[in-house]
Amino acid sequence: MPWKRSLALAALFSLFLAVWLAFPGAASLPQTASLVTFGLFTDLHAHDRDSPLDGKWMTHTEERLTAFTNSMNARAVDFVVQLGDFINGWLVLGADPGDPERVPSILAWADALYGAFDGPRYHVLGNHDLFNLDKAEIRSILGLDSTYYSFDAGSFHFVTLDVQYAEDGADLANTFSGVAGFVPDAELAWLRQDLAANRDRPTVVFVHQMLDTFVEEWGRPLVANQPDVQRALEEAGNVIAVFQGHDHAYRHEVVGGIHYVTFEALVDQDSPPSWAVITLDPLARTLSIEGVGEEPSETLRYGPGGDG
Repeated sequence: MPWKRSLALAALFSLFLAVWLAFPGAASLPQTASLVTFGLFTDLHAHDRDSPLDGKWMTHTEERLTAFTNSMNARAVDFVVQLGDFINGWLVLGADPGDPERVPSILAWADALYGAFDGPRYHVLGNHDLFNLDKAEIRSILGLDSTYYSFDAGSFHFVTLDVQYAEDGADLANTFSGVAGFVPDAELAWLRQDLAANRDRPTVVFVHQMLDTFVEEWGRPLVANQPDVQRALEEAGNVIAVFQGHDHAYRHEVVGGIHYVTFEALVDQDSPPSWAVITLDPLARTLSIEGVGEEPSETLRYGPGGDG
């Protein structure tokens, strides 16, 4: 009967609405909530020398970073972010690395190129960034108040993590090499507090070393206390994705209902320039990745009924 069908449809709609509203921030989103679009690259490895033995042609730094900023300006994205290893550090393999004292000027030069983007731009620290510098030098050159921080865009929240620490919580500095990471207690406490304070906003986390990787040879994760960090992200209930670099290869998996996406590198490794434009849709609850170069494109869903 028509009235029974109407009752059934009403019940289905009520169930859908209840599930949708269960996701953090859903109830507070206006029906006109706007898209947030941003540009992202990782592993630029800026240098004025090439490293032939490990196949990194870093003298193409200016060409590649300029192509990225020109594209982002043309797209008028809301902001841009780089996920670490912004510079390579002094050492190159198979060539004379030159004077190590010029590393700070290489960082300043790369940041000036990055500054051609006409809008907010954000930095994540990578392991290579600390090969010949300490964090105070990096903060001074890049104008950072802190190496981990958060910000908002539209109805979304964004968190930038610094995992460049030794396992005793000491800042890494002038390491010359190394890839392992760690999140100290103070930063982990800050992360939990920041996520709790923004529980009504779907949140994306930016980090360099991957937070979903176990290194068999070490018998431990790449970021030593990865389980603690993952637990903090999952318990918050509002983290929809972790965007990460370091591996120079695209990968996507879901852990604890959160998308973990590792992006291709921008540095020339006999490969085209690779970056991504990310579009977040708060009403459709989607993260759309538009890849350039060897970066794939895909659309991911979050929240109830999503991929995560």
